[in-house]
This record gives sequence, structure tokens and C-alpha cells, in this order.
Amino acid sequence: MHGQAAVIKVELLEARGLGEIDTAFAAMTKERAGAVIVLADPVFIAHRRQIAELASKTRLPAVYQLTDHAEAGGLIGYGPNIADLYRRAATYVDKILKGAKPGDLPVKQPARFELVINLKTAKALGLTIPSSLLQRADHVIE
Repeated sequence: MHGQAAVIKVELLEARGLGEIDTAFAAMTKERAGAVIVLADPVFIAHRRQIAELASKTRLPAVYQLTDHAEAGGLIGYGPNIADLYRRAATYVDKILKGAKPGDLPVKQPARFELVINLKTAKALGLTIPSSLLQRADHVIE
């Protein structure tokens, strides 16, 4: 593909509940989507197993912004280490309870990101994950 530009069509679909998630996957199937990216959202976290099942049923490779999704059956999860974020939040709470003004505390970006790959899901989708990506993974589900 040297010298040629890849053409990727990106379409945003919103879902605010399980019924809308079903509708979004039906739309992706109808439009013959090649893959799906699921962003971090409380609705998506609550329905992570159902989303992974829909992605599998519709044969859509899905990448998730949180690793919990890969652990629930999704293909790949890549995002901040949630336990690390909670620890950092606790230090902020401690400082505020000791008198620090919240506006005086620095805003920090996540320090650590994790990559989780679910090989069971890859196999079910007929995908081969490159060894270079597997070597970078923090956790591989076999």
C-alpha cells in the first residue's frame, strides 16, 4: 500500500441504554462496518458483557477504551489503569480534607495505560493478533 492513502469512513453512533446499543450494532451491521471503537462511558461499562456479545455476534472487531471490556469478552482494551486513578483520587481527597483548596491542586493526566488482548475473542472472530502487539500487552487472555 506504499504511496496510497487508506480511506477510512468514521461514523459516530450514540447509545444511552441497552436498547440503543442493540440499535447501534444493527446499524453497523447494515452499513457493513469493519470495526468498532467503544469509548469509556458509564452505560457502556454497565453493559460491557452485552456489548462484547453483540460485537461477537455481528463479527465486528471491537477496541475498547477500558480494559474491563476485554476481560468481559471484548477483543482489545486500551486505557488508563483505573486502580491507579482511584489511588490518585484518594490522595486528592486526603489533601482536601487536610485543608488544601481544590483549585490549587494540579490536574494530572493518567500516568499508566494498559493494553489487554483477548485471544479467545480474536480466535472466535478468525483474527490473528501480530506477535509484536502481543509482546506489548500488559495482559493476554487465552
